[in-house]
Amino acid sequence: MKRNIIPFLVIFIIFSCIDQKSTYIQTVSGKISADQMGLTLIHEHILVDFIGADSTGYHRWDKDSVIQRVLPFLEELKVRGVKTIVECTPSYLGKDPVLLNKLTELTGIRFLTNTGYYGAVGTKYLPEHALDESAVQLANRWIKEFREGIETTGIKPGFIKISVNEGAILSDMDKKLVQAAAITHLETGLLIVSHTGTWKTAKAEIDVLKESGVDVSNFVWVHAQTEKDFNNYKKAAESGVWISLDGIAWDVPGHLDRIVFCKENQILDRVLLSHDAGWYSPGEPGGGNIVGYTDLFDELIPLMKEKGFTQKELDLMLIENPAKAFSIE
Repeated sequence: MKRNIIPFLVIFIIFSCIDQKSTYIQTVSGKISADQMGLTLIHEHILVDFIGADSTGYHRWDKDSVIQRVLPFLEELKVRGVKTIVECTPSYLGKDPVLLNKLTELTGIRFLTNTGYYGAVGTKYLPEHALDESAVQLANRWIKEFREGIETTGIKPGFIKISVNEGAILSDMDKKLVQAAAITHLETGLLIVSHTGTWKTAKAEIDVLKESGVDVSNFVWVHAQTEKDFNNYKKAAESGVWISLDGIAWDVPGHLDRIVFCKENQILDRVLLSHDAGWYSPGEPGGGNIVGYTDLFDELIPLMKEKGFTQKELDLMLIENPAKAFSIE
């Protein structure tokens, strides 16, 4: 019996090692393993520039000034044990991977940045070429960033960030963005994170992704906290979609109600939590009114514990789920 067991053990160990090496998290400072991700905030912003795609650019802000302004907020997160931040600022809205890399060097907090385009608010935040190019052409741009890095930085995206306008039927432009995200995902394995809103819009995106051959467990329904019918969270979870309750900084009680519903319906394994906070604003004195990233820890978690949430359930939503969602195969 012992002679028969040993070969099986060797095979098991080999395949276990292969599996561990086949998935990773792509941060702005390089690849890490999923178990290095740690406590993670999955939807935050350092800087957002709302001037429009035709006017934004690195000339709009000074990196050192931004760093000086935001460092105290990040130090607050270090004290609370945060290891990783998914920075969701899209292209042409202030995305700055070099700035994020500098912040990693200064704080030790890892950042993920993205590829993709933001289609909400009409076409204000879309580059001109996005209006004319096909989904395949857009995807080729995003795939190139995945392979070669963003612009000339060499920094690679860790997920796809798109956005669509609210509605049960997607506009042609929004549908094209979803299709481009699908093509990019199928080629790269990057998670699709979409600024969405209510379930009717998420469902429209899901239909396009399925038509494109995407397993929707690779889709994050962003701003799901805007959905009033909690039963749609069950529908999303049953389909495998990630439910992102990511506006804690703006509504702690509303998030508590939704998370309690998810616990009662045993779908916490599809829930992601974050603040949608930060928002250094170029053009405003001192970057404007920056919103901190601590309400989850200082306000929401104590309320959750009063409702009977265990540390295991908190770790599921803040450590295990982010690592699973953002792992690239």
